[in-house]
Amino acid sequence: MRRMRSEVISVQTGTGPAVRDITSEAERFVAGQGDGLLHVFVPHATAGLAIIETGSGSDDDLLRAIDDLLPADDRWRHRHGSPGHGRDHVLPAFVPPYATLPVLGGRLQLGTWQSICLVDTNGDNPTRKVRLSFLPG
Repeated sequence: MRRMRSEVISVQTGTGPAVRDITSEAERFVAGQGDGLLHVFVPHATAGLAIIETGSGSDDDLLRAIDDLLPADDRWRHRHGSPGHGRDHVLPAFVPPYATLPVLGGRLQLGTWQSICLVDTNGDNPTRKVRLSFLPG
């Protein structure tokens, strides 16, 4: 019986809100693994994962929508860190910290324009960890 394989990668997100495409890292992780599921998890209270199109402005559109929905101002009760940091702790309720994707023949089954993206609005932590886990089918 094959067991689940898991690995943690580091992703640089910088000191401001960021959307980082991690699809190539996920593709390398599942390459040659056969059929199964890839589970991607961000073990942070202030970041999430989105499956979106990148490179066409959607990254910036997502960050703008987050700013509209969760402004970085002083309305938040959670107040440590940089100004507006409380909104970063609410982010995972809207951009979940996980995604599960099908893998067939060692290849991610994403749509033509879909990418796996780490979404991080918290500039206090410029490096994030992402756990990739492959569960064979």
